[in-house]
Amino acid sequence: MAMRAHVLTIAERAPVWVKQGFEEYAKRLAQKLPLVLTELPLGPRGKSADAKRAIADEGQRMQLAVPKQARVIALDGRGDAWSSEALARHLAAWMQDGRDLCFLIGGPDGLAPNCLMVAHQKWSLGPLTLPHALVRIVLAEQLYRAVSMLGNHPYHRAPPSTG
Repeated sequence: MAMRAHVLTIAERAPVWVKQGFEEYAKRLAQKLPLVLTELPLGPRGKSADAKRAIADEGQRMQLAVPKQARVIALDGRGDAWSSEALARHLAAWMQDGRDLCFLIGGPDGLAPNCLMVAHQKWSLGPLTLPHALVRIVLAEQLYRAVSMLGNHPYHRAPPSTG
C-alpha cells in the first residue's frame, strides 16, 4: 500500500470553494501521495464556553484521529518556515521512511498544546495569518509542488538562482 498523507483539521463546514480547491490537488496527488482529509468538529465557543476547554477537547479528538505509526507534522505559526525546496527535501526523506504522514491544522485558536507535543515536526506557512480553511488548500498545493519537484515535473518554476 502506498504512503498516504492525512490532513486532520478542526473546522466548521468549509465553503464550497475550499472543498473544490483541496479536491483539485488531492486529485492531482492521487497516484503519488493520496490525501485523506478528516474534518473534526469545532469545540464549543461563545460567552458561556471556556475556550481553553474547547481547545483541549479539540486536541484530544485530534490525537485520537492520528493514524497509528504516522509521522505527525503540526502546522503552527511558531514552527519552522520551509521553502518549497525544503519541503520537497523533507518529503523525499519521509517517503524513504515509508510511514503515513499526518498534518494537523488547528481551529481558529490554533492547535492544542498536546498536539504540538506529539508532533515530530512543526511547520509554519509563514508570518501571515491565514484562515484555517485556506491552510488546507495551501498545504495540498505545496505537497503537490513538492511531489512535482521530486518527479522533475515542470509545475514548479523556481526563480533563477542569483548565486
